[in-house]
Amino acid sequence: MARIAVIGGNGYAGRHIVAEAVDRGHTVVSVGRRLPSDRVEGATYLVGSLLTPSDLVARLEGVDTVVVSVPARGEMEGNVRSNVGELVRELPTEVRVGVIGGAGGSLIAPGGERLVDQASFTEEYKPEALEAIGILEDLQTSDFGHDWFYVHPAGGFGVWNPGERTGSYRDGGDVLVVDAEGESYISGADLAVAVVDEIETPKHSRERFAVGY
Repeated sequence: MARIAVIGGNGYAGRHIVAEAVDRGHTVVSVGRRLPSDRVEGATYLVGSLLTPSDLVARLEGVDTVVVSVPARGEMEGNVRSNVGELVRELPTEVRVGVIGGAGGSLIAPGGERLVDQASFTEEYKPEALEAIGILEDLQTSDFGHDWFYVHPAGGFGVWNPGERTGSYRDGGDVLVVDAEGESYISGADLAVAVVDEIETPKHSRERFAVGY
């Protein structure tokens, strides 16, 4: 069984990842800026912030996988990319790092343009999308020495569209996953299935992958 820390474990994606990992018998630490009132039974909760990476590293000794699920919005806007980089640099190199990004960095077709660069992409979401893409670029170009994976959720992923756990998903590699009608969607619970599957059986060493139905 893995020892997993989820930074941003109180958030939408993070809480689903914590719940899925606990259900599968893993040891899970959920890190958030405050203790949530609704906790996943079996998880350990730790108050901490990505804004203080050194403090987090010192308190996460013994974990073998760290998943970062912190969107670059609100007070975190402009602060996520640099702090993820510092966190990764300070983590022991044997710790695997996972990052939950956004759909914006995925491609619309093999070898094609990014979703964020399309005219249809909502302008107000671009800063968050571009910062998430920056994290991916840092992982791809920096020699941190860690194994890592980066997940692009489907375009319709979010708390406003929760869905249910089906236990199934499709892996699109670097291409946005869409269904037969051209819709791109995955529930929070099934995104978590994909993330914990990757932790248990790694298929994307130092790679990104998009997930959807």
